[in-house]
Amino acid sequence: QVQLVESGGGLVQPGGSLRLSCAASGSSFSRRAMDWYRQAPGKQRELVATVTSGGSSNYADFVKGRFTISRDNAKNTVYLQMNSLKPEDAAVYYCHTHVASPTGSWDYWGQGTQVTVSS
Repeated sequence: QVQLVESGGGLVQPGGSLRLSCAASGSSFSRRAMDWYRQAPGKQRELVATVTSGGSSNYADFVKGRFTISRDNAKNTVYLQMNSLKPEDAAVYYCHTHVASPTGSWDYWGQGTQVTVSS
C-alpha cells in the first residue's frame, strides 16, 4: 500500500513560481519512478514530468525549460519546481506512481493540489 500526499499549491501571478511536494509512504520509494500529472477543468489528465528511480527526468513539451522534477529518497519525497508559470498551467496537480509485482500491478494517486495562475 502506498499513500501519496501533495502540498504546495496555491495562487500565483503569471511569471511566478511554486514548488509542489509529494510525500510518499511505504517502503521501496527509491526503487519507483514518480510522476506528476495535471488536470484542468474540462480537460483530460496529462503527464507533466517523470523522475526515474535512478534520478533521470522527462518532461512534457509544454513545461520543458520551466519545470524541474526532483526527488529526495531520504525523505520519500518528490518535488516539482514550477517557474515562469502561465495561466494555462492552472490545474489540479497529482502525484502518481505505479507498482508492479508478480501478483499484479497498481496505480497510486495523491489527492491533488490546486495551482491557480492569475493576476
